[in-house]
Amino acid sequence: MKGFLGVDVGSVSTNIVVVDADGKLLVDRYLRTSGRPIEVVQQGIYDIGKELAGDVEILAAGTTGSARFLTSMIVGADVVKNEITAHAVAASNIVPGVRTIIEIGGQDSKIIILRDGVVTDFAMNTVCAAGTGSFLDQQASRLLIPIEEFGNYALKAKNPVRIAGRCAVFAESDMVHKQQLGYNTEDIIAGLCEALVRNYMNNVGKGKEILDPIIFQGGVAANAGLVQAFNHYLNTEVTVPPYFGVMGAIGAALLAKDIYAKKGSTNFKGFNLRDIKYVTTSFECKGCSNACEVVQFYQNGELLARWGDRCGKWELQID
Repeated sequence: MKGFLGVDVGSVSTNIVVVDADGKLLVDRYLRTSGRPIEVVQQGIYDIGKELAGDVEILAAGTTGSARFLTSMIVGADVVKNEITAHAVAASNIVPGVRTIIEIGGQDSKIIILRDGVVTDFAMNTVCAAGTGSFLDQQASRLLIPIEEFGNYALKAKNPVRIAGRCAVFAESDMVHKQQLGYNTEDIIAGLCEALVRNYMNNVGKGKEILDPIIFQGGVAANAGLVQAFNHYLNTEVTVPPYFGVMGAIGAALLAKDIYAKKGSTNFKGFNLRDIKYVTTSFECKGCSNACEVVQFYQNGELLARWGDRCGKWELQID
């Protein structure tokens, strides 16, 4: 069987998928990056190789996410694309005609507007952590509730309380205050979900024309309380796709499939990436007052790439 690999590496999660020639998902991994993207990618791809047991030949690979360039050198990617493009491609493939994508991950959130399958507008939250996966993880931990059950508590609420959601610090302080006033946990969590949706819509979604069909994807889409809050706020039903947590990786795999149709070959290094040693170092250039930090990436002791300088003096990419 022929397959295409997609890897999406973010600050919180690393997602790896393989799709077949028809774009059908064959296998997926949703892993914690844990500040070790190189090791997690190596182990994740190795594990997928073991699961596929030689039954699938990878014809091309694609990477996306905040660490997409680093990951591309690790796996031997044939295409490297930003998260907006990758998520839009995956969503359009799974829900043809989708016009709005709500995407909330571990450290950021996005809105993507499509018309006739083309991205016409987008926005990202890069300032406040309120509403992101890491913030919800913190609150679940503070309340001693497994993150997998956090959203279900909101569904049991009878009278959600009003929580200040414009700032992560204020939201947490307001939650503590409401606890001290004696509100029950379910009503507080439901209030938090509603506050986070307001924060998203007033920041990321501000000024956007949000039309059906609407998809909610990213790891946070697992939170049933947030799904319910979006439904209430938008007065419509948002769709959570079956593979909501790995949509970026699926998009990267589909983009790799398109590239292979044109290129007919691949740079993929294989599943045994654990056998390769990757090391990152850096130095400060003294050539001018910019004092650029130049990053060097080594594979088995050999310099593979160098980047980070503004003038291009040190830039190096070895195919």
